Amino acid sequence: MKITQAIKEGKQPFKIISGENHDLKEPLVLVFGNRYLLEDDNLFNEVKELFPNGHIVLGSTAGEIIDDTVLEGGVSLTAIEFEKCHFSVKRKNVSEIDNELLLGQTLFNEFSKENLKHIFLVSEGSSINGSALIEGFEGVRINNIGLSGGLCGDGDRFEKTLASYNENAKEGEVIAIGFYGESLEITSANYGGWTPFGPERIITKSKNNILYELDGQPALDLYKKYLGEKAKELPTSALLYPLSVRVNENDEPLVRTILTIDDTSNTMTLAGDVPEGASVQLMMSTVDDIVDGASTAAQYAMNGRENKPELAILVSCVGRKLVMDQRTEEEVEEVISVIGTDTAVTGFYSYGEMAPFAGKDACRLHNQTMTLTLFSE
Repeated sequence: MKITQAIKEGKQPFKIISGENHDLKEPLVLVFGNRYLLEDDNLFNEVKELFPNGHIVLGSTAGEIIDDTVLEGGVSLTAIEFEKCHFSVKRKNVSEIDNELLLGQTLFNEFSKENLKHIFLVSEGSSINGSALIEGFEGVRINNIGLSGGLCGDGDRFEKTLASYNENAKEGEVIAIGFYGESLEITSANYGGWTPFGPERIITKSKNNILYELDGQPALDLYKKYLGEKAKELPTSALLYPLSVRVNENDEPLVRTILTIDDTSNTMTLAGDVPEGASVQLMMSTVDDIVDGASTAAQYAMNGRENKPELAILVSCVGRKLVMDQRTEEEVEEVISVIGTDTAVTGFYSYGEMAPFAGKDACRLHNQTMTLTLFSE
């Protein structure tokens, strides 16, 4: 595996930060960046000039992770040439298939299954129901094929997100990267570090990822009551107080971030499904808890690996970044201390993370977690 990494800040050209040269053979080029920079059509052309034969995947973020650094308003680039294995990239737009479950099924079925080890998703993040998208993949996925990824971000603005494959970034895109090869070892895991507090309530009215009522009362009214003065800062302040959702008593709780609120209908739209009958609690965290959670996620991802990872794609939640503020890089540094300094690190802050729970096979949509996908040939 040969890897070249570069960063771009503002209107400056890309600066190579690792890799002796960028003369790679048909590399996978992962470009994560600030939405405003991705809206500039010149960006794709600039990447194409660097890697004329590259398979270029773009995704907007709420912050870019590269090596041990978190960029704010920049662009990170990681180009990977696989020497023993190969990959295939598929894409769909929500305008083509407006049912996320069907979209996930359709994308998965486009891949050849022979020697397919893993699929990594870079998805539209502002309007899609991420859990329904994953459910589509899970409905047709073969058990020995892994699934992980993330929903694109747009800082804390929540206006729109962008993604693309081999073209200028645009809205509504879902990009799936399939990795093939007998020697390929890919592991993924996630962990949060958030603590539930306050009374547990039951979802009495919801539809997919829209929450209407808790214990028969308007959900948004109750949420604002708990937030107090911070309710004036919604929806941004909601990133600091996500919801813990437990569908069944024996299930692991899922963390759900509130993406938007609607004062007219008194509802909240979350990043994934919130089914009726599920129990809900508010959550909060500290910087130290989040850093510890990142370390735990890295340990889970390393468990049982036969080879040291050569590449790590990190997807962390924008809510974690808001809590950590000036200390954001600490969680990335903690991950590197576990996976090793020889591993090339890339990734982004997202509106939703995709990975299985530790020891489980099925992928789920998470919020407020650190998710790792580790690769070696």
